Amino acid sequence: MENFENREYYINRELSWLSFNQRVLDEALDTSNPLLERLKFLAISCSNLDEFFMVRVAGIIDQLKIGYTKPENKAGLTPQEQFDAVSQRAHEMVDKMYTILNQFILPLLREEGIRFLKPSELTMEQHEFVTNYYNNSIFPVLTPMAIDASHPFPHLLNKSLNLAVLLQSERETKPLFAVVQVPSVLPRYIRLPSDEGQLHFMLLEDLICQNMESLFQGNEILEVTPFRITRDADITLDEEEAEDLLEAIENELKKRKLGVEVRLELSAAAGEVMYETIKEMLEMEQQEIYVINGPLDPTFFMKFQGSLPGYDHLRFEEMRPQMPIDLVGEDDIFEAIREKDIMLAHPFESFDPVTHFVQQAAEDPNVLAIKQTLYRVSGDSPIVAALARAAENGKQVTVLVEIKARFDEENNIVWAKKLEQSGCHVIYGLVGLKTHSKITLIARREGDTIRRYVHLGTGNYNDTTARIYTDIGIFTCREEFGYDASAFFNHLTGYATTPNWKQLVTAPIGMKEAFIRLVENEIANSTEASPGHIIAQMNSLTDKDIMKALFKASMAGVKIDLIVRGICCLRPGIPGVSENINVYSIVGRFLEHSRIFYFKNGGDEKVFLSSADWMTRNMEYRVEILFPVVQENLKERIKNILDIKLSDNVKRHKLESNGTYSKVKKTSGVSLESQTYLYQQAQQSVSKERQTHFFQLKPKSHV
Repeated sequence: MENFENREYYINRELSWLSFNQRVLDEALDTSNPLLERLKFLAISCSNLDEFFMVRVAGIIDQLKIGYTKPENKAGLTPQEQFDAVSQRAHEMVDKMYTILNQFILPLLREEGIRFLKPSELTMEQHEFVTNYYNNSIFPVLTPMAIDASHPFPHLLNKSLNLAVLLQSERETKPLFAVVQVPSVLPRYIRLPSDEGQLHFMLLEDLICQNMESLFQGNEILEVTPFRITRDADITLDEEEAEDLLEAIENELKKRKLGVEVRLELSAAAGEVMYETIKEMLEMEQQEIYVINGPLDPTFFMKFQGSLPGYDHLRFEEMRPQMPIDLVGEDDIFEAIREKDIMLAHPFESFDPVTHFVQQAAEDPNVLAIKQTLYRVSGDSPIVAALARAAENGKQVTVLVEIKARFDEENNIVWAKKLEQSGCHVIYGLVGLKTHSKITLIARREGDTIRRYVHLGTGNYNDTTARIYTDIGIFTCREEFGYDASAFFNHLTGYATTPNWKQLVTAPIGMKEAFIRLVENEIANSTEASPGHIIAQMNSLTDKDIMKALFKASMAGVKIDLIVRGICCLRPGIPGVSENINVYSIVGRFLEHSRIFYFKNGGDEKVFLSSADWMTRNMEYRVEILFPVVQENLKERIKNILDIKLSDNVKRHKLESNGTYSKVKKTSGVSLESQTYLYQQAQQSVSKERQTHFFQLKPKSHV
């Protein structure tokens, strides 16, 4: 009997992630995307790579430092093999980034009159402007840092942009070395005076380089080179020993900025002496150094591309979120939910009803309690404001805040404290687990009874990302869901044992087993005349137990279609093992974020939504929720969404058995881009007049 331990059946997680980021970067090369959107995709891929180094590469380096040699449990690569493979792929990716930027995007921007100028390209008027700007706004903020026996190399902050300076003093025979940090408090780019129809800019570091002599008067500037350090930014925390989890997280956040160096980015203009000096001072290996042919840290292009007025022709056409189909003609959110379960498909349908749900509850005198989990929210969240207002109005408000949400810890701590000050009962996560569930419970007095209203979703309660992430949420007041929601919060906030769920399935206890049972059930119901069918959409697939179950199902003749945006460690198309498994990835203008699971179930179809991906961390180390879609029309809507995504012949990639991805080719002359198509469906479902009515809500076949 096959035990599925063959390393050839799997793809290394880190290399799979790099393949995903390559697909993001390829969107910057895709001429069907508007120019400023291509620039945005390039900035996103750079930001992704930063986080990859801060967390994943840093973890590999930690293993190497302690001499850990055990291979990872899927593709069987040792830490050294992983580091070597990742370094090679990452260097290739960075080279491609700057080829795209320098040879394609920047020249096309120049054709549009948008230019980044070097000091030698400035007109007299522009030169006078930047000279005044430097003297008045930049020079007072700069701090030159000499590096010598009395001044050790400074501990530069993670991701900060710095300038290395080689200079010659009349008093010394050897060149001296210094560092100037490019102030992050100042704009990275400076708009220059320019003719009508032209937009000229200069990078902050170029202006500082031009005026470096002002910082080292009496010395000759030999060379100035931009460089940037990426550090280990993952938080390591012994939660069992932490007396105060909140205080422990706050202390760890301070260390994040000063973690161990894992990558050095250095301008390609650096001379040999400069290169060797920085390499030696930072004690970096050759593989850890990335020579950059262009501006370091191009993530600033994200803000830049969105700040240019009058260039909408270089952006995607606006897709304004539509009124949710299930709320057409409704005024009162609670009344609407009592009539039927309501589904919201973001970002094609508006996130506003979720906000209205909490806002109306905050003001409704019949609402007694609000309970909600929060993982990532926007900086100025209307939901957080509504929860605070509800507590001020005397309602019982319980908020479970996950303060271990990576890179959102500081933001979460700030607004969690504000909620506490408003009178909310705030629970700062659970020891040893991340609370990743997306659930809201509202208890409302109606006559002689209390009715429970529940919202469950695949995405965070974040009104900002709801406009750019694809997610699905469902409102219901079905009794069994209300019972489970109450049990869920009681289980997390008290000492209750794991409940006997009526509809929900949760992690870390029960969810992985439930998924495996569903797969095994599909095998049992599959026949040659009517083979089983599984469709699953998620962000990542890494859990080996679930992959083994999928291999068994494939061998039993079950057809399996996986839509996995990012990491996929399962290798499809292996004869006799995974030949019935197709793996696809969709990378488009919106981030695919929904977690949808469909099982044919012998004709009695089952559809589930979840906060969880098929990753071991979700199954075993997070508090997650899996819930069924029980209303037939909503099941049909979700099946339609899956069908459209599996028909995408514009943005869909297929994972080949050799581990590479290729764009799905059109089999006919008709193009179908799933995200645009789903938006058009939402748009056609409601009239303009009814949209206006909705936004004035009162505050009370592949399947």
